[in-house]
Amino acid sequence: MNITFHGAARNVTGSKHLIRLKDDTSILLDCGMFQGMGEQSEDLNEHFGFNPKKVDYMILSHAHIDHCGLIPRLVAEGFNGPIFCTSATMDLARILLMDSAHIQMQDVAYSNKHRARKGQPLLEPLYTDEQAMTALRLFKIVEYNQEHEITPRVKFKFTDAGHILGSAAVHVSILEDGKLTNITFSGDVGRYDDMLLNDPQTFDQADYILLESTYGDSLHKDLGPIEDALLEIIKQTCEVKKGKVIIPAFSVGRTQELLYALNALELRGVLPDLPYYVDSPLSQKATEVLMNHPEVYNKDVKEVLKTDPNPFGFKGLRFIQSTEESIALNNDVRPCVIISSSGMAEAGRVKHHIKNNINSDKNTILMVGYCEPNSLGGHLLAGDHEVYIYGELYKVNAEVKSIRSMSAHGDYEDLLHFLACQDPALVKKIFLVHGEYEVQQHFSEKLKAKGFNHIEIPYQHQRIELD
Repeated sequence: MNITFHGAARNVTGSKHLIRLKDDTSILLDCGMFQGMGEQSEDLNEHFGFNPKKVDYMILSHAHIDHCGLIPRLVAEGFNGPIFCTSATMDLARILLMDSAHIQMQDVAYSNKHRARKGQPLLEPLYTDEQAMTALRLFKIVEYNQEHEITPRVKFKFTDAGHILGSAAVHVSILEDGKLTNITFSGDVGRYDDMLLNDPQTFDQADYILLESTYGDSLHKDLGPIEDALLEIIKQTCEVKKGKVIIPAFSVGRTQELLYALNALELRGVLPDLPYYVDSPLSQKATEVLMNHPEVYNKDVKEVLKTDPNPFGFKGLRFIQSTEESIALNNDVRPCVIISSSGMAEAGRVKHHIKNNINSDKNTILMVGYCEPNSLGGHLLAGDHEVYIYGELYKVNAEVKSIRSMSAHGDYEDLLHFLACQDPALVKKIFLVHGEYEVQQHFSEKLKAKGFNHIEIPYQHQRIELD
């Protein structure tokens, strides 16, 4: 038996881990898209490093695009097995993959106009909306804590990872040569005491663990209560400086957390009387999906629901749909708050909002999650005084703020808490995935201090034999 790491290996995107048994049965854990890595992303997304036709089964941890975004291409290149996920993940993946396909087709159509004029060969999208629909037909629902038999020798179950709606850690049990091997893939691990979701669940003893490590050297406890931090930034920017707050936020998870926090401020009677825009049609759909899955809410949210049937809605909130409405926001000089995707500010409508507001020191760009260092959001967080947006250089006159504690990824204390249910002496090896290499090296030392002495940080396409 071996496992090959075809993505999220010494970086944070493109999650793909392929388990191959002695009889050549192959199980793919996630099939994510590489994001925020510039031209390198394009090449990585076009070449899997394995033959999709030879993959028998796929298990999906959650619906973020860096974990599911290449599933349509996988299917288009010959995979036709079942794709197992939770029901909430299926609901989210449906809207995210269709949106992703639309973006692929739109971007290629735009590029091909220019290429045609220059006589250059035309490009093909990574996948089309029709291919995304074909892939979605392969999805099969397995709910949390239900053992599911893939073959007589391979079983798995999901436990709640507390990261986003439907997110799961994956626990695979494989019987080979009369020996049982238990492999846990963490997916992405959420925060304990999260604003919206249940805590990550405990899980049975594992022999091998594939553990995400995005924030393996960080703590998120630096800015106090999120609501108060948001309120201070909005009041200073919109009421004192008469500017705009631009918040790049992922459509799934982060946007809903922001809306919940703003709604809480209104319930307290302190939310400034301003226009609040969510400029992302996908965010509205994702919010509706979350409303349809109250089983994932923690006890605090369930308590709020007793008196407030919509914890994501408040006075002044408006969802922007059309491109024309989005463009009109840039011509409106009134103070306001604009929440828009993508979270790394690397694409989508938020990039236009940043471009149109970055020159004024009245405005604030508020980052509320992880950004790949080479993304626009990464450069802003690094304190760059000038950034390139759509090929043009802009001075960063707007104030750049961050609320690191809003990350949906657990910090190193959360990750260690996640592992607390394990006996370190019985874990043969932990593979650190989904993290920057330097961060993983630091986190490796923290794991060793807890008794996990066998740590490996696999590189891209590395194959490792399991005992």
